[in-house]
Amino acid sequence: MSETAVEVSVVLPAYNEADTIDATVHTTVETLAGFLPAGSFEVIVAEDGCDDDTPARADALAAEQSAVRHLHSEQRLGRGGALNAAFDVADGDTLVYFDTDLATDMRHLETLVERVRTGSADVATGSRWMPGETADRPAKRGIPSRVFNGAVRTLLGSTVRDHQCGFKALSRSAFEALVDDVADEHWFWDTELLVRAQRQGFDVEEFAVDWTPKGDSKVDLVRDVFGMGSQILRCFWEFSVRPYANRRTGLAVGSLLSVVAFALMFVYIDVEAFVDAVANADPVFVAAGAVVYALSWPLRGRRYGDILAELGYREDVWFLTGAVFISQTGNLVIPARAGDAIRAYVVKARRSVPYTTGFASLAVERVFDLLTITVLAGGVLVALSAFAPSTVTELAATATGDSLTGPASAAVQQATVVSTVVGAIAVSTVAVIVWSARTDTNYARRVVAWTSDDSYVELVASVVEQFVGDIQQVAVNGRAFAWIGVSSVVIWTIDVATALLVFVAFGLDLSAVGLVAVGFFAVSVGNLSKVIPGPPGGVGVYEAAFAAIVSTLLPVSFGTAVGIAIVDHIVKNVVTVAGGAVSMMTLNVSLTEAVDGRDADLVADRESAVGVDD
Repeated sequence: MSETAVEVSVVLPAYNEADTIDATVHTTVETLAGFLPAGSFEVIVAEDGCDDDTPARADALAAEQSAVRHLHSEQRLGRGGALNAAFDVADGDTLVYFDTDLATDMRHLETLVERVRTGSADVATGSRWMPGETADRPAKRGIPSRVFNGAVRTLLGSTVRDHQCGFKALSRSAFEALVDDVADEHWFWDTELLVRAQRQGFDVEEFAVDWTPKGDSKVDLVRDVFGMGSQILRCFWEFSVRPYANRRTGLAVGSLLSVVAFALMFVYIDVEAFVDAVANADPVFVAAGAVVYALSWPLRGRRYGDILAELGYREDVWFLTGAVFISQTGNLVIPARAGDAIRAYVVKARRSVPYTTGFASLAVERVFDLLTITVLAGGVLVALSAFAPSTVTELAATATGDSLTGPASAAVQQATVVSTVVGAIAVSTVAVIVWSARTDTNYARRVVAWTSDDSYVELVASVVEQFVGDIQQVAVNGRAFAWIGVSSVVIWTIDVATALLVFVAFGLDLSAVGLVAVGFFAVSVGNLSKVIPGPPGGVGVYEAAFAAIVSTLLPVSFGTAVGIAIVDHIVKNVVTVAGGAVSMMTLNVSLTEAVDGRDADLVADRESAVGVDD
């Protein structure tokens, strides 16, 4: 190079670009030479762990032209990681990068460079989505791009129209101020850089460019959903939630959660029917049912502790009982059991259990719950088929809604379909887990890699591997697997015992053996059926399934059976909400700590004890 100081550094992030890198570099150098003095610019090929001839081609180009440099990486750094590494060693004060496919018309390069080089802007970016652009995006990429940019503008408060256009420049001072805060090292790097630049007060200018689609235009599940989508949510949490998440707001949110959970008990049931049912029930036996049900919670905490122990985390039963209470209270408010995520926060914040392990332990618990109630329901059905086949025929007629009318019929039909499907899935899931735990093949990575060859694959695959590995670790230990199964049977037996006490509270004269058998069957099918929320006609799915089975197998009217189901469900929900409220006040978990893991002393102690590097 000449003695002229380098002012502009252009980085070309390259992964397996052997067929195009020569033309790209030559075009870039020629374009820069058209408006910059010789020696005032450099072109850096940031070769990102390529497995083709790109490294050799980049070396040859660097040897041929003094303005070209080759930065090699032995492993994939990701697009953002490669750019970070190149900008760190670049000599210029104006840092530029664009995609090597040259999809953006190179006649815009002078505008891009000069806006930053002259101080007009701290950050400049081309745009395909603003007035004046002539980009011709295919719908299969254009629509997802619109959705992505809309989400970024809405959730992250950005004013930029096109965050992912691979045609950007920034000053070195802006890069140095932003780089430590930009967490993503893959495709979201561009977006996070722009959003943070705006939030820190840098002048960001966006201008229209002519753009022609080239290369990959497919929607990539790993990149576009797991990668980019999760990063938007991460930044939203960091910008809009975390600053306000503290112990005071955590307690307020927890209290509100308990109140809402209690109120929602009456959404899926008829309030008048509840009042009538309670009026017909002996309060002493109803209270006894609540006490018995409360006894199951320490067992739930112990079972969860056994699952975590298999994964290397031994925790206090009472702490875990509180964590279970909190997550179950959340499940009364948040559909599809998404409230379980709260438990992952709690064990992360207070016991430094990694999120992947927290969610894996929850998955194991859910599988055991579903498997247990499926086996209990199946056992009773097999017994009925053997000793009372005519009763099974009556059940079939009830399940299809033939013997019922109105909302009850619709709810029973939904319960039948959902409980059957969920039960089959539970059994199949256990079989797959046990089988996969006894094989050496890494199916998790194979599946993720099959869906995408993007740089996010390694990140997503590592998370999935840990999650699946934790589940398999419990399954491969036969003794632990059996013990957790026994605990699950005891827990659900107590659940049934609560329902039986409610039966007694209604003063019905029933055979003890028949009552116990029907109780197991009705409670099991009812719980299987309510896995998917959304009961039709205002009749709760649990109540409808429970009442249909009881009224078919016992000399109890459908209306009375509904009353029993309502009281049974309310008793269990009241115990859950009460326990959740007490646990939230006792544990008082800060969501900020849960996400950041900022309880440093506790984290250090836990990692030292179990050898975890989270």
